[in-house]
Order: sequence, then C-alpha cells, then structure tokens
Amino acid sequence: MKPDKYVKGKHQYTKWGKVTEVRTMSEQKDQPNQGVQLQVDMDDATAQGAYANLAGVMHTETEFVLDFLFLQPNQPKAKLRARVISSPMHTKRLLAALADNVRKYEDRFGVIAERPIAPSAHA
Repeated sequence: MKPDKYVKGKHQYTKWGKVTEVRTMSEQKDQPNQGVQLQVDMDDATAQGAYANLAGVMHTETEFVLDFLFLQPNQPKAKLRARVISSPMHTKRLLAALADNVRKYEDRFGVIAERPIAPSAHA
C-alpha cells in the first residue's frame, strides 16, 4: 500500500490505511533522534472527532484536566465529549501551539471576533 503524505503547518502526516504518522518539522531538526517517527493509531470513530462548544479547565500541582463539552441551545446540561489529562509541561506546549495557530488563522482569514462570555446561571 502506498502511503498518503501531506504537510499541514509544522506537521508532516503520512497515512498508512488506519494508521497516521505525525512528525513535527521543528522537532525533526531540533531533536537528535531524527529517524524516530511517531505513529498514531486511531479507529474510525476517533478519526471523525467530536464537536465541542464549551471547555472547562482544572488543575492540580501535577496535572491539568481539560474537559471538552457540547452544550445544546436552551438546555441546562452539557454533555462531556472528551477529557484530556496532561502534565503542566505538555499543557504549556498546547497553549503555545493554540496561540500560534490562532495567530496564523487570523493572518490568513482575519481577526476572530470575541463575544463576552455570558455569566453562568449557577455562579
């Protein structure tokens, strides 16, 4: 089977059927183990992703918990779609990656308008 390869931002993706390798371009240059490739194995349902329009963040001294939720209009209850538990170091890297990607998005498509967050009914 011939792999499907493409580059998106700083990442190079190689898809081998249901397995996708992801390589960060800057990591390839910065790290001594340049030949090591990360293979990401995902099932079809996970590959589809989950829509979230609300997020909650909590932390302890040793970890961050990121809850991604879906809140339907006019409903008092949100459904947890995914929970990611991460170390402080990886969470800070995620924050930097998100900031970088938002900047690139706005450079290409224009500034993302921010609306004030409505006060919580439970606050």
